[in-house]
Amino acid sequence: MRFSKPRSWSAFSVALLPAFAALTLGCESTATVASNLPLQRVVVYRNGIAYFERGGKVDDQEVRFKMKEEAVGDFLATLAVMEKGGSSVRAAAFPIKSPDDIPSCDPSPLATADRPPRRPNDPEEPPRLRPCTEEERRRIREVVLQLDGKQHELQVGYVTEAPVWRPSYRLVVAGGGKAQIQAWGIVQNLSGEDWKNVRLSLVAGAPVAFEATLGTPVVPARPVVTDEGEVIAAVPRAETSLAQAERRREPPPPPPAAEPKPVVTNEDRDDKELEADEAAATVSRGPSAGARPAKDAMRPRSAVKAPAPEAPKTAPMDGPTRPTSTPVVPGAPRNLRALAAVSATGGVTRYDLPEAVTIPDKAATMVMLLSRDLPGDSAFLFAPDGSVPDSYAHPFRVVRFTNKSGGTLEKGPIAVFEAGSFLGQGMVDPLPEGATATVPFALERGIAVDRTVKHDELGERVQKIENGELWVERDSATHTLYRIRNGSAVRAKVLVKHPRIGGSHLEKPPTGTEDNVGQGSALVPFDAAPNADGELMVDERVSVVRPESWTSNVADAAVKALLARSDVPDATRRSVDEAWKLRQEILHLTDVEREHARTLAELSAQSEETRRSLRAIEKNKLADKLRAQLTKRLEDLAKKSEEVGKKQVEAQAKLAEVNVRFRDLLRSVKYVAPVTTKRG
Repeated sequence: MRFSKPRSWSAFSVALLPAFAALTLGCESTATVASNLPLQRVVVYRNGIAYFERGGKVDDQEVRFKMKEEAVGDFLATLAVMEKGGSSVRAAAFPIKSPDDIPSCDPSPLATADRPPRRPNDPEEPPRLRPCTEEERRRIREVVLQLDGKQHELQVGYVTEAPVWRPSYRLVVAGGGKAQIQAWGIVQNLSGEDWKNVRLSLVAGAPVAFEATLGTPVVPARPVVTDEGEVIAAVPRAETSLAQAERRREPPPPPPAAEPKPVVTNEDRDDKELEADEAAATVSRGPSAGARPAKDAMRPRSAVKAPAPEAPKTAPMDGPTRPTSTPVVPGAPRNLRALAAVSATGGVTRYDLPEAVTIPDKAATMVMLLSRDLPGDSAFLFAPDGSVPDSYAHPFRVVRFTNKSGGTLEKGPIAVFEAGSFLGQGMVDPLPEGATATVPFALERGIAVDRTVKHDELGERVQKIENGELWVERDSATHTLYRIRNGSAVRAKVLVKHPRIGGSHLEKPPTGTEDNVGQGSALVPFDAAPNADGELMVDERVSVVRPESWTSNVADAAVKALLARSDVPDATRRSVDEAWKLRQEILHLTDVEREHARTLAELSAQSEETRRSLRAIEKNKLADKLRAQLTKRLEDLAKKSEEVGKKQVEAQAKLAEVNVRFRDLLRSVKYVAPVTTKRG
């Protein structure tokens, strides 16, 4: 909120808090806030409030404002008074309503109608109240600013409810990465009074606004204390402080008073200074930059000599369809001084119109805020949208431009023109300075896109070795393959809006990828050749840390990669290297023990089969020779089983010994991967 404060004025601020109030007045005026001070300035915000500034000479000891009863608190919460030569405001008085008040008038509409006269001395007829006046019926209250003496030159500012201003844009694509944007602001006046020759400002921001109730009496509940005759059960202990001399300190010398710097306004400067500033601003911002307000902006347009900017060159848009009609395309205004001055302070963008405007009550007006050349071009965007089913197979036609306006562009509709033709409309989200907008305005069926998704785990990195346990970090990879077919004879730049996986990172993304942090998506570019198919691979990875067995292949790859690193401490490297040699011996002994176990299992199966054969021929007297052969085989199998069993026991004993040495060695190793470890 900013005041147009004349030089050497001081301010008296009752309060300066953003607020809003819904007011509708009747009586002499239906204005939200009525006063005999003329309206001079209006600043409209994007959250349903507006700042009003009134000013003029007052030849009285008070200034009166009329408003609804419920608006008194909000008016006082944002009231600020400035006066030339020092403030002389003594108080801001206003009436309040008590819960015990007895109605003094009848607000019913029947009270004003013709009624039969009251019968005198009739005890059954209740007393009649007088009809309420229009102000009483609408609950109009007065706030009186009491001044010290007469002859005042005041400016009074306050905030009240107002419709939001709405932006509207036009973008002309010139080709070759160049475009031109026009921004308009639509302002609606529902304040109940005409805005005649007021200075108008539009703010692209929403300060905190709340409803204040300073005009409503508040009596908080208090605790009730009853004298119950309590008796102190113990004598409190007294505290004693010894007397001591008081130390005197010499006060520090006051700092030298700084001389107030005079506030120089455009009215205090001559035309040559303003023209020099205007020329410098034009050189630094370009011929289409919005000029700062100056005296020349208040002159008739015929008196201002401003060269008409060169119309942007147009080029055909990439894609299978091209515009054929040639309607008139919006161009830059002739008088650049008529554009609003754009300022960005504290993250808030403000558009100050250089010329006074008049907006009648219950009317709206559209004013041009800026006209700038900026980087921009047309492209295609594959961004599936549930409200457009065909967008799951075809991309949108989009326009992309970078905000170089000097401030934030608010959310609003945008009309797109190219090659002398209207292409379509889209919506611009709030766009900070330097950000790039991608605005869809049509669906392109000449390009088809489909996608497949695969999941895998890649990479092995030792994250931690502690207490004999191994923790390995791996990448859970999601590979999304986009197959793009360009059915047109023109090369097309396609942007794929890829939905991002939370906590993941893009692995080697294509050049020009825009990873939009906080929006859950990335724009991945792809150059689609004419009448050809192409593939775009997007690799996303999420790091997962989990315990791993020392004998797994993942552990082997991770530890070998660790030993190959140059930043591993020598003691850790020696211990891990020695442990890994023991691990190789463990794996070998494990294979030997398993081989012996397999051999024993085979010998046991053969022995069991031989026993079954012997039992089958046990009573056959003609099978003595076969019985002898089977008995001999069973003895041989028993000897082999005994030999293999001994070897298995030896391997198991050796394996147990090496395992103990391996575990003891690893318990002495402690390693934690540095934070700067690069992902494989």
